Amino acid sequence: MRSKHPRTVADLYSMIQAKGLPELKESFIETIKELRQENLISLELPPPQVDSFTGYLLLVERNLWFYIVAALTATTLLCIYVIPNIFPLVALRWVAGSVFVLFLPGFTSVQALFPSSRDLDDIERFALSIGLSLAITPLIGLVLNYTPWGIRLDPIVVSLCLFTLAVGLAGVYRKYGEEMKKLRLKAS
Repeated sequence: MRSKHPRTVADLYSMIQAKGLPELKESFIETIKELRQENLISLELPPPQVDSFTGYLLLVERNLWFYIVAALTATTLLCIYVIPNIFPLVALRWVAGSVFVLFLPGFTSVQALFPSSRDLDDIERFALSIGLSLAITPLIGLVLNYTPWGIRLDPIVVSLCLFTLAVGLAGVYRKYGEEMKKLRLKAS
């Protein structure tokens, strides 16, 4: 049996649609947008209907950032190892390599450290991502210096790839844990 009181914005919108008042629908949407811009309400995706981390990982709309990071990492690998070293094409290698070294390790670390979107705003996440990348990349180089592989292109690329993807998976897992925690709190 459906409750008379809506629990979500979607339920409220459905009730307005059922009344069939088009002018009310438009003002409703505008009011929701204004309240969101003024930070008086926060809109969240509904809880995922999955029962495992693997199922959660496959939800592209919730983990789009991770898939973008994986695609940028793969693009960087292609740029490094496939694109020839001629001038117009080497610029693509420079751009992809810069993003790979100066942004991605820090970005995935920020996602893992601060899984909730309410922890930091976008500007803080961006600045912290660059700062952490500038700290993480030399530390990986320092560790590689004391390994048999040394500091060469291949070990650095492999290490940064593994670090970025592993910490990205940790970030997805933390977000999964946060959402499951919210679900358990709502259920009790």
